[in-house]
Amino acid sequence: MTDTHSDRDGRRLGWFLAASGMLLVSTDSLWVRISEADALDIAFIVGALALVLYGAMAMRRPSVAWASIRAHTVPLLTIGVLGALSQLTFISAITHTEISHVVAIVAAAPVLAAAIAWFALRERTSLRVVVGITLTLAGIGLVVSDSIGTPNLLGDFLALVAVAAFAASTVVWRRHRDMSRIVGLALASALVVIPTAFVVDLGRLDATAWAAVLVMGLVCNPLGRLSYSTASRYAPAGEVALFAPVETAAGIIWAAVFLSEYPTLTTVAGAIIVIFGVLYATVLDRTTTAAIRRA
Repeated sequence: MTDTHSDRDGRRLGWFLAASGMLLVSTDSLWVRISEADALDIAFIVGALALVLYGAMAMRRPSVAWASIRAHTVPLLTIGVLGALSQLTFISAITHTEISHVVAIVAAAPVLAAAIAWFALRERTSLRVVVGITLTLAGIGLVVSDSIGTPNLLGDFLALVAVAAFAASTVVWRRHRDMSRIVGLALASALVVIPTAFVVDLGRLDATAWAAVLVMGLVCNPLGRLSYSTASRYAPAGEVALFAPVETAAGIIWAAVFLSEYPTLTTVAGAIIVIFGVLYATVLDRTTTAAIRRA
């Protein structure tokens, strides 16, 4: 009986960590918009903070870090490039289009990763995943169609680049599971900091901008990602994945409440289709299979 209660409490802790993690990460777009700072300035500060954090973590076990670099030089550099590209384009997208567009497009990451894995690694893909990918792409198309003929189209394109780069990086991680995640994240941060250092102008940031970027870079983003990644220790991965769409829903709510930025019906419909497509291809498949096995 004690074990049953312990397992139940552990799963609830996992659910709490997953939900709170996604809620914290969902504020990224809000802090970027509140700061009203240039996208490259924000990317430089957030990248520098992350580089210090991950660099310190890597140096705690330098022999392990160097061993991973020697064994996986090319994959780690690939991760660094993809991570930097995803970070730069994500922040830039928020400054060029509606927040609801960005978070709806970013929600497609899991099924885009499945599509890239099928193409690049020849992983077998079920009909359910194919349907999920098709639904997700249709939802993205609906969201983007809302920006055709407006300046927002550039931001939507940048969001697509961001999610594609992120999805591709997850496939690289899957292909090289024993790579050091800390080293990969540190390289990505370094590749954000190095190019932006030549164009950054921190003198143009006011107190509000500094406060918003520091809260994002020191608190919300790292704590959110840490909480979500830790959740799988206590709850099954399929249940943890159920909370991923929280980022999309919460991001839209933050924009409406704090910025009076309301999504159009087209964007809402597209976001719903994207989320359903992701859940259909991933979580619902696992949930249904588990239910059948329990029966």
